[in-house]
Amino acid sequence: MFLKPPPGVMNATATPISRQATFLIVLALLAPFLLYLGTVRSIISVWNSSETFAHGYVILPISLWLVWRRRENFSLYPPRPWPPALLLLAVLGAGWLAAQLGEVQVVSQYTFVAMFPVAALALFGPRLAGSLTFPLLFLLFAVPFGEIFVAPLIQFTADFTVWAVRATGIPVLRSGTRFELPTGSWSVVEACSGVRYLISSITLGSLYAYLTYRSTARRVLFVALSMVVPVIANGLRAYMIVMIGHLSGMELATGVDHIIYGWLFFGLVMFVMFWIGSFWREDIVAPSMPAPTTMPASVAQGAAAPRRLPAMVAGVVLVCAFWPALALLGERANHNPAPVRLADVAVTAPRTADFADWKPFYMTPDARFHQAYQAGSLPVSLTILYYRNQDPEKNLISSMNRLNGYEDAWHEVESAARSETVAGTPLTLHEGVLRTPQGAIMVWAFKWVGGHYTGSDYVGKLWQAANKAMLRGDDGAAVMLAVPYDNDKERARAALHRFLADQGTALDQALNATRTHQ
Repeated sequence: MFLKPPPGVMNATATPISRQATFLIVLALLAPFLLYLGTVRSIISVWNSSETFAHGYVILPISLWLVWRRRENFSLYPPRPWPPALLLLAVLGAGWLAAQLGEVQVVSQYTFVAMFPVAALALFGPRLAGSLTFPLLFLLFAVPFGEIFVAPLIQFTADFTVWAVRATGIPVLRSGTRFELPTGSWSVVEACSGVRYLISSITLGSLYAYLTYRSTARRVLFVALSMVVPVIANGLRAYMIVMIGHLSGMELATGVDHIIYGWLFFGLVMFVMFWIGSFWREDIVAPSMPAPTTMPASVAQGAAAPRRLPAMVAGVVLVCAFWPALALLGERANHNPAPVRLADVAVTAPRTADFADWKPFYMTPDARFHQAYQAGSLPVSLTILYYRNQDPEKNLISSMNRLNGYEDAWHEVESAARSETVAGTPLTLHEGVLRTPQGAIMVWAFKWVGGHYTGSDYVGKLWQAANKAMLRGDDGAAVMLAVPYDNDKERARAALHRFLADQGTALDQALNATRTHQ
């Protein structure tokens, strides 16, 4: 708790914030919630649909509580509007607009939430806002970010578990993130990735470090530990679950009890980490008081600040309102009401029966095409998923879109980048090998975005944003070629390369015809 200065000093230097100023500040900070209501809904939607981010509901109350703990600062450092912050607010607004154009939801959400600390900087000034840095920046934990870590965390957990089980002396047969022990089969899926533990640990660790330590070094060290510890702990958790199942003949830790055990284990790990961290806690000290000699200037500046506050509130609201208005105009101009009619792909190779029941794990497209062809000695299947008028629920490029679902029968066991050419356009595409107990396929996947080919999601998003900025719409498609795989990579690659070389022009014509057809 902060120590209060002597009454005489407080009365001399303090400039209590008036009710009118408080009302104006609250109004300015509430305005973005209404102006960016779509982004607010997208954040809440993820909170509601994913237990990983359910903690988002408590972030704002915690941030407000942290500000309340430092309420004396509003008297020590009276709000003094700072116009340069409006430029930074405009940069965030432009970033939000670019993310909207590219349908990059997480960037839209981060730029929106970041507007609140910057708006506070504009309204309060550097000194007061600086004294509230952590409470304001803590709001960023409300953004549901972390899905990008699921795949690498799954891979690490599988690697760690298999290594630990083998080190115990138990034979393991592994295929990707699935493995078999003499007593049964196991698979590391999304729920086992530990991403929930990681996000919860980082959030709690940051809050604990802020409340417990004063030195930046100790805070950074503890936050770093809160990132590393849950990853290692999740590997140990997975190993112990497998061992419990193995030693019990697959009767224990194979159902809901394994989830319960996981959270109990995580809770114990966090308790121990916080308990150890408490040995190095540092008492919070009071902020330094302004020198009595600065009293006249302080009072004069504090008196002038309220006169500038209404203008700054208007500036904050106008800057925040400009970008949603521009986005609304662009959305209406880019909207294409015509239904998608996928043009015929004039493939010259003969059609043949499909050779696999694989389907990509993608958001539902506006149009879908799938057909197998006999291309030389191997059949090749062509899959096209076409999107138009994209939104968060129907998006070509998303972390939710993968060659296979985490719980699908098909499982990606190998992946690589490969340079190829489509209709004379060079690109680096994704090569993946997918397996089931019945067989395997090799898949080449890439994107077509408004006439441009790319294998990079980041480049694809840039093309999408550029096309929408030029009012050319957001048409795009995912293209996948698949071939039976018998562990002969060169044979499979040769078949895919030949098909792409022979049919690439027909594919390009079909995609462009679909885009221009009204």
